[in-house]
Amino acid sequence: MSATILTEHDLSRANTLGLPCVAERLAAAVSDAQLCATLRLAAERGWPLTLLGGGSNLILPERLPGLVVQPAMADWWLEEGDADSVRVHVEAGVNWHELVMALAGRGLWGVENLALIPGRCGAAPIQNIGAYGVELCEVLEAVHLRYLADGREAVFTPADCAFGYRDSVFKGELEGRVVITRLVLRLSQAPRPRLDYGDLASRVRGGPTPLAVAEAVCAIRREKLPDPRHLGNAGSFFKNPLVRGELAERLLADHPGMPHFVQPDGRVKLAAGWLIDRCGLKGWREGHFGVHERQALVLVHFGGGSAAELLAFAAAVAGRVTERFGVELEREPRLAG
Repeated sequence: MSATILTEHDLSRANTLGLPCVAERLAAAVSDAQLCATLRLAAERGWPLTLLGGGSNLILPERLPGLVVQPAMADWWLEEGDADSVRVHVEAGVNWHELVMALAGRGLWGVENLALIPGRCGAAPIQNIGAYGVELCEVLEAVHLRYLADGREAVFTPADCAFGYRDSVFKGELEGRVVITRLVLRLSQAPRPRLDYGDLASRVRGGPTPLAVAEAVCAIRREKLPDPRHLGNAGSFFKNPLVRGELAERLLADHPGMPHFVQPDGRVKLAAGWLIDRCGLKGWREGHFGVHERQALVLVHFGGGSAAELLAFAAAVAGRVTERFGVELEREPRLAG
């Protein structure tokens, strides 16, 4: 039996940007069987499909026609690996941050640097979430998914996922074609702290534990990032741009203090927030949207705005960066529908 279908459902609280949106139909599948039945029903009725997780990296239009499907399967369990590792099976509807804190509390290493990232686990591989020097792909062993067209199940390895910086096959070739149902993570029981990013090491007192690292990450993020429950936002709105080495050298000649990170392929990653800040845009507001006053990489929604207005504001921010630095910024949140 398919999941219960709600009609003309308000999604304004189902996305962290707080954008007004109405789903023509909404179904939250709490089991794999429900998900399969719901996908079959949508195919039989010819309804366009939109997948919605926690709505934390998504820009919603004012209306989504067809059927919005939320994978709401929310179990996770441990499986013993080798002497030093543990496999963690996680269904798509599990809250990512709650999972991180639970695993860190059990003394398992690997995801503690990814604490306080909003959203559900099924969305984590889509943009290969990362923070404080760690990316999901480093601990991911498998992704279970179903094809929307026929419900066929498949299991992807990390190589199949074609992971990159905030990128994966799920944002490219397979976008809109599959739904992720479960992740398998491999975590370490042996201490493996990653404290070399920013001032993280100075925040961890005494001998580091996964929980201590996760709590330090949470403290740093809360200092810098607005809580979407109080001020709508999608976290980092722009990716940190990767530029050619020659361009980075020219920029460094003019801006010696510019943060930059040389990549193995010779390109250089720049800090998008620094670029936006140097354009004098921190705290800038136009209409219902603005650049956050403490973190220029975050665009905030003060209420009452639309997706179209947000995209126009973001284009204006990116345009100022291109005009001054010759660097193009790429949007991180996906546009639904």
